[in-house]
Amino acid sequence: MASLDPLPRLTQASTALTRAIQIVDEFGEHRAIAIPAERPLTVFVDKRELVTLMTLGASPELLVLGYLLNQRLIETVQQVESVTVDWEVAAAAVRTRAGIADIAARTARRVVTTGCGQGTVFGDLLAQLGTLQLPDAGVARIRQSTLTALLDVMRQQDSIHRKAGSVHGCALFCGTRLLMFVEDVGRHNAIDTIAGWMAMHGIGGADKLFYTTGRLTSEMVMKAAQMGVPIIVSRNGVTAMGHELATQLGMTLFGRAANRHFLCYTGFERFDSEPEPPRGALRELAG
Repeated sequence: MASLDPLPRLTQASTALTRAIQIVDEFGEHRAIAIPAERPLTVFVDKRELVTLMTLGASPELLVLGYLLNQRLIETVQQVESVTVDWEVAAAAVRTRAGIADIAARTARRVVTTGCGQGTVFGDLLAQLGTLQLPDAGVARIRQSTLTALLDVMRQQDSIHRKAGSVHGCALFCGTRLLMFVEDVGRHNAIDTIAGWMAMHGIGGADKLFYTTGRLTSEMVMKAAQMGVPIIVSRNGVTAMGHELATQLGMTLFGRAANRHFLCYTGFERFDSEPEPPRGALRELAG
């Protein structure tokens, strides 16, 4: 049954994502370039300090909501009354409607992940597997032509990475339509921000595709599964634990994906292959 509580009130505290600095290049020239403006954001839940996130600060309120959801500290955003971000004190104050039960015990065990910017997961990832349900292959699948079109959209996407480097990007697609794109210093922050956006807009993940520039670790696979997204595309590769989790959950993972190249690691039953011509045949046609 849907909650009768309203959506949380959010500040709009986005801030400058890059900063100009002076450098000297290999030609001895002095010039200005842009670099990502990484900054700390300490999250307080009902006045209790929870965690400090290192972030660009593009959509900090959505990041905080997505973080709480993906950590399973809240089940719905309606449990939150407000998220107030104040960059003068580098803090996000979360006020819940009824508190978070056993928050001390639930956040006692911390796992430092492989995430860029060093992510943190509370509790045991594997213990959550039995609670996750994803659509079957008859409902959620992807054609090779859709995959290559998605990659072309991302190739043309204007980005901080293109201007300043040193960030990861994540995107949510419905088919080839880009719904949301966000960059942050860590891919885990970017996926949390998308999770917060989905929750605030009541968007489900069953018919969606998730794209990331970062590697597919167990953390990224688990968070996508918690968002209900069964298909993930990465410009990077996959770790052994990420592969194992995706296999257990019945997810489809694509890695090393750029231009028309990709590797499908798991979930072949969701993938409608449209094979490229053999390289020899391409050379013959060109001749």
